[in-house]
Amino acid sequence: MYSAIVFLPLIGCLIAGFFGRFIGARGSEIVTCSLMVLAAILSWVVLIDVGLNDGGGRVEILRWISSGDLDVSWSLRVDTLTAVMLVVVNTVSSLVHIYSIGYMHDDPHRQRFFAYLSLFTFSMLMLVTSDNFLQLFFGWEGVGLASYLLIGFWYQKPSANAAAIKAFVVNRIGDFGFALGIFAVFFVFGTIDFDTVFAKAPEQVGKTIEFLGYQIDVITLICLLLFMGAMGKSAQFLLHTWLPDAMEGPTPVSALIHAATMVTAGVFMVARLSPLFEFSPTALIVVTAIGATTAFFAATVGLVQNDIKRVIAYSTCSQLGYMFVALGVGAYSVGIFHLFTHAFFKALLFLGSGSVIHAMSDEQDIRHMGGLRKLIPFTWAMMLIGTLALTGFPFTAGFYSKDAIVEAAFAAHSGIGMYAFYATVIAAFMTSFYSWRLMFLTFHGKSRAKQDVLDHVHESPWVMLIPLVLLAVGSIVAGFLFKAYFVGDAYQSFWRTSLFTGTGNTILEDLHHVPKLVVFMPTIMMVAGFLVACLMYIWVPVLPLLMSRMFKPIYLFFLNKWYFDELYDWVFVRPAKWLGRFLWKIGDGRIIDGLGPDGVTARVIDVTNRVVRLQSGYVYHYAFAMLIGVALLVTYFMFATGGVQ
Repeated sequence: MYSAIVFLPLIGCLIAGFFGRFIGARGSEIVTCSLMVLAAILSWVVLIDVGLNDGGGRVEILRWISSGDLDVSWSLRVDTLTAVMLVVVNTVSSLVHIYSIGYMHDDPHRQRFFAYLSLFTFSMLMLVTSDNFLQLFFGWEGVGLASYLLIGFWYQKPSANAAAIKAFVVNRIGDFGFALGIFAVFFVFGTIDFDTVFAKAPEQVGKTIEFLGYQIDVITLICLLLFMGAMGKSAQFLLHTWLPDAMEGPTPVSALIHAATMVTAGVFMVARLSPLFEFSPTALIVVTAIGATTAFFAATVGLVQNDIKRVIAYSTCSQLGYMFVALGVGAYSVGIFHLFTHAFFKALLFLGSGSVIHAMSDEQDIRHMGGLRKLIPFTWAMMLIGTLALTGFPFTAGFYSKDAIVEAAFAAHSGIGMYAFYATVIAAFMTSFYSWRLMFLTFHGKSRAKQDVLDHVHESPWVMLIPLVLLAVGSIVAGFLFKAYFVGDAYQSFWRTSLFTGTGNTILEDLHHVPKLVVFMPTIMMVAGFLVACLMYIWVPVLPLLMSRMFKPIYLFFLNKWYFDELYDWVFVRPAKWLGRFLWKIGDGRIIDGLGPDGVTARVIDVTNRVVRLQSGYVYHYAFAMLIGVALLVTYFMFATGGVQ
């Protein structure tokens, strides 16, 4: 069953990719969707079996690499953490597949699209079932490749090509550190097998290694290098710039990549490697600091974005910061809990926004919407549920997981913990504000759309609405149903050895004993954000314009995403282009080619052009040349033989 879950999407990818022209678009849709739904059902069976009935284990597929001391098998590691990720990945992916039948109905290349979707899912499944670092890296790079193909699916658009390249390049920066971390693991431990490395980790505590001329703690160095990969894949602060541009891909791609799969790979990786991170307080401090900064930064940018998908994209970036805060303070199951609940309501919001875009004839600017609640009431209801869950409305999925993260940050009782606490609380206010801003500008008030667009507004077909219903159910009940297993009394029996916490790590107990004000703070911020959004976009709609003029520098700072793109362009892109142009024009063109092949051929051509001029066709020219030749011969013999005797 475990092998079937992993390889069913690959089978669908191969059939749609290689035989799509024979079975047609409809055949490709049926094959890939059917296999994905089957994989999703089996994933829930595995979660029940592993989490509740002590199932799971290790399934060896084949012996992969054997070279010297490196012996790697391709094995499937199935424990509770894997089971949770299988459910998240396959459930969301299957619903995205079904949704895409309606959303991509008019696209002539649907076979290729569904093949890419299934390839992406297979790569993600390879990642979450990995039993060693090499297999983890294989899946890691696989989702990077598939995301490049999906983001740039509409390759006729220059913006889509640029976004795909940007995502690929930025992720490679993080992956460079990730690869170095894997090399360091093999250098230090002599193996890349998870269980062996985890068992040997305590022996390396306190040991140092020379890196770039400095003596650095071994475990800290490895964890920080590996975390670089997580920063790129999960769009954390400094390596986040690819995420909003990735909205150039089709909306189902946004839901798949940015809700439950690719961007959560970094969170999964840190949780999987908790036996390493637990022995490096410094690395955990870095994880917490980056997560808290990301949560705050992305929320500020989301306040002023006007593209409906970009607002939700920055929301994803912010929520990923929350997850890393939980991981950084040692509450690994809390981070995975938010990953689990976030998958439902963020996929719901992305697919709901796709339904809005579909209804509005591909319009994505919320400034050109308004008043859609009466025209597409079902989509409005689904978006409302997703918004409530995202903002942490009581008893929705986000309420349980987000509040647990805020409580865990406070319960850490450390300087970095308090920084994370205040950052996440402020981000909770901003999350509520920009979420309701999106709802009000899109669905309420007077319509600002063109009349020809309004005339064609319609509800999406059922094949797009059914996935929204299922995700809405998850957005409501996932937190309540699974709270006890992730952070409650059933924690030990559910997780067993999937997540490692040191003997001094009591964060899961401490978060239940924080002051009441801390417990209610996220809800207070949620209400405050809602009221401010009502004030600015319902009661006094002229306020946003006045405030944008009054605080224009801050408004532009947020609107331009803290100018990170411009900064990177000035610091990295332009110098790289200048260096490339210099090496091309000067180094290669003038020096290498000029002195080498091009120079030699040019001189030969010059000489031959001059010699050719002697072939004039006049007899006296040839007679003159013969006389010169005779004179040269006579002169040679005169001097070569020492003169005339």
